[in-house]
Amino acid sequence: MAIDFQRNQGTLIIEAAERVDSTNAQRFLEDLDAAIETTDQVVILDMEKLTYISSAGLRVVLQTAKTLQRQNSGFALCALTGTVREVFEISGFDQVIAIHPSQEEAIAALKG
Repeated sequence: MAIDFQRNQGTLIIEAAERVDSTNAQRFLEDLDAAIETTDQVVILDMEKLTYISSAGLRVVLQTAKTLQRQNSGFALCALTGTVREVFEISGFDQVIAIHPSQEEAIAALKG
């Protein structure tokens, strides 16, 4: 699993790559918690380069969404590819967390 962070004017973009599964989900959560600041108004999790996510990874995404909701920050996912999108649809997470085709569309939706 690889993660990159970019922050710009209250918006945090998190790019996750490779796989999130039971072997690295805890580290993924810790990395997200460490990156997110209370001043972040919008957080976008870009999954364009993520090839796999397990139920452990879904739990991390849900925990992150709940944390951001408590601090009144916007949260969305973007650029989900085939299998990852399927996992979100089958689990019903696509009904709970906003998913957008691109970073730009996610930012526009949350800031607009």
